[in-house]
Amino acid sequence: MRRYPERPAIVHHGDALTYRQLGELVSTLAQRLGTGPGVVAVPATHTPDTVVALLGILAAGGAYCPVDPAFPPQRRQDMLASVGCRTAVGGGIAQPGVRVVELPGTTTGPAPNEPDQDEPDQDEPQRTEPQRTGPEQPAYLLFTSGSTGQPKPVVTPRRAISATVASLRTLFGLTAEDRVLQFASLNWDTCFEEILPALTRGAALVLDRDAHSGSFPRFLRLVERERIGVLDLPTAFWHELVLHLAEERLALPECVRLLVIGGEAANPARLADWAALDTGRIRLLNTYGSTETTLITHAVDLHGPLAAARDRPWAAGDRVPIGRALPHVYERISEQGELLIGGPAVALGYLGLPEATADRFGEDAEGVRWYRTGDRVGRAPDGVLTHQGRLDGEFKVRGIRVDPAEVEAHLAGHPGVHAVAVTGATLAGRSALVAYVVPRAAAAAGTLGAELRTYLRDRVPGHLVPSRITVVPELVLTASGKVDRAGSHRLHSARGAAAGPGTGAQLPEPAHH
Repeated sequence: MRRYPERPAIVHHGDALTYRQLGELVSTLAQRLGTGPGVVAVPATHTPDTVVALLGILAAGGAYCPVDPAFPPQRRQDMLASVGCRTAVGGGIAQPGVRVVELPGTTTGPAPNEPDQDEPDQDEPQRTEPQRTGPEQPAYLLFTSGSTGQPKPVVTPRRAISATVASLRTLFGLTAEDRVLQFASLNWDTCFEEILPALTRGAALVLDRDAHSGSFPRFLRLVERERIGVLDLPTAFWHELVLHLAEERLALPECVRLLVIGGEAANPARLADWAALDTGRIRLLNTYGSTETTLITHAVDLHGPLAAARDRPWAAGDRVPIGRALPHVYERISEQGELLIGGPAVALGYLGLPEATADRFGEDAEGVRWYRTGDRVGRAPDGVLTHQGRLDGEFKVRGIRVDPAEVEAHLAGHPGVHAVAVTGATLAGRSALVAYVVPRAAAAAGTLGAELRTYLRDRVPGHLVPSRITVVPELVLTASGKVDRAGSHRLHSARGAAAGPGTGAQLPEPAHH
């Protein structure tokens, strides 16, 4: 922040906040929080406030914990309770017993430094140095889907952030001249790929409502107007963007030099469409990673100036590679083909869940900590990895990893449900969850699907609400008597596709919402 004091750090709807102003706001918030505030909750919204909160919490020695204000109240309460949160920045998500610390204003112009009841004596200097914190102290806590019906808080240490961000600055080729769009939800870790490499390189981070309007013309006008050079998009959104460009015979604005995708497998048909567009100057970078291994661990250029030459165009059935390990990443492939990730980017585990942590994290004889990804991979002759499916039932929805057992646990809690199976499927080209429900004898089967949709919306985030809920007479069981999700889907998928509105047979919201 001190290297480029008058350069724009954050541009919000055209108004710029300089690095000097950002530094003063972060310092003021850190003072208000006090030293070592522990886990601090933040309402995750696409505003400079959230970025200031993130940096201020890190400067104070705390751990950032984003909470989506749109989540159901009970979900928010469970999240804060599970991490022992006692402090929140800003209003809207605080629970009883949680101290609320107000943000300093983030308008353009001189940053405020008025006395505040949470600040030290006003005779003390207003600027504070970041708190000295150890590499194993938590930087942030994010939640992944859990089979018990409760989200699992992943604890990411500061050494993981340091190692990963250094690799990403190099991977993206960032300079102080870059302008990076902040597109990902600030409730998920992809946002850190946009924020931290940019702001530690002196680049400008651009936030604008037009990025989330649902209109591709408005999105493209924003990219051109704000001279965006780096885009980091969910693969599902990129698929739809490519179709729009191809159908309208358009090109991305000349300012775009790098487009990063990730979250789910890239469709080779869309890659063929992309290659047919005027995109040769743009790096198309496919990435892979998980919350437990901190942002991106593998990457590969699929098209553009740094991509390997192909001997034929992309075609249906091709496996799109997920890439090579970044410099800070250790990798192993087990006898079952499972990818294991080790090194400084591996998380500390799931807070308060020792059994779940022991199931996925382990240490080898040399003291290296490893995470079992659950992803089966293969290695091409050139060393690049390809994804070959999951070893468990987890599934990506809008780029977010979901354990179907979590949705099943919530649905099973409804008094009208006797049995349930939830699995992943592709509906109209999009990844989605589908549920098959056996009603209790007294349940009104005709309205149960709609009731369950309302029931879930009051309890879980939108990405955990199945796109289709189908009431069925029975589920398929395995030889041991367990529910066979895949078998139930094969048996009943045609019934779900033909069902009426009561089943909730609709597509999820676009990935960028």
